[in-house]
Amino acid sequence: MSKRTKGIFYIVLSALLFAGMNMFVKLSGDLPVFEKAFFRNVIAAVIAFIVLLKNHAPMRPTVKGSTKYLILRTLFGLGGVLCNFYAVSRMVISDSSILNKMSPFFAVVFAYLFIRERPQFYQWMTLLGALCGAVFVIKPTFANTELVPALIAFLGGVLAGAAYGCVRKLGLMGENNPFIVFFFSAGSTLIITPVMIATYKPMELWQLGMLLAAGVCAALAQFSITAAYTCAPPKEISVYDYSQVIFTSVISIVVFSELPDFYSVIGYVIIVSMAVVNYFLSNRNPERK
Repeated sequence: MSKRTKGIFYIVLSALLFAGMNMFVKLSGDLPVFEKAFFRNVIAAVIAFIVLLKNHAPMRPTVKGSTKYLILRTLFGLGGVLCNFYAVSRMVISDSSILNKMSPFFAVVFAYLFIRERPQFYQWMTLLGALCGAVFVIKPTFANTELVPALIAFLGGVLAGAAYGCVRKLGLMGENNPFIVFFFSAGSTLIITPVMIATYKPMELWQLGMLLAAGVCAALAQFSITAAYTCAPPKEISVYDYSQVIFTSVISIVVFSELPDFYSVIGYVIIVSMAVVNYFLSNRNPERK
């Protein structure tokens, strides 16, 4: 299996897990966003810590110059998580996920800024095509009550794209994948703990169960997305992150009884088509390993 194929597999797996995370976050009910983010990150930190111990890996950066990108990845990633959780709790889950999935486009942009990975013309076109599909799904006529959550969801996509660009840079530098996840999760937990304590709202046992499930999905998704962007450049695989649109649509129908309208279905078809086009055009590149 080539590195690009592995990257595609891992990014689709992460999309499925992130869709599950959003589902559990929405099912957890009306809890403060920092409380939800705390459980999401602390569980991921614990799992990453266990992996590091099992592999006898160092609990520190192992590559010169990686600390800067670890910190940037943490700040960008935490901002993206907070924006996403806020939007998921206040919008239709498939709509918020579509806006958050602006991240693949910005992952390509930030990868170019960080490591000068210049996308080919067809890769820009397929990404722009996927964005057009997203417009069909979300539709530009936002209801006034969803305008602010929609803008925050979009901002979350920008920040997530920046975080994934940092992950790609760290992967090329040779930083340990589990440590990247641990640094982000532990650092995020430390940053939000004071705010979580100040805004804490007592929860029911079932709500705790939902947040624990969201945390497990988030941890596994983080390992998957980190593996994806260390296996292949964002310009080659980021469009497959839009598969989360399909997963969240199924969740919307099955779990929340939310049926997509005709324009949303058109958007899904466009996004999947762009992923297929990108895949075959990438395979035609004679320099691909």
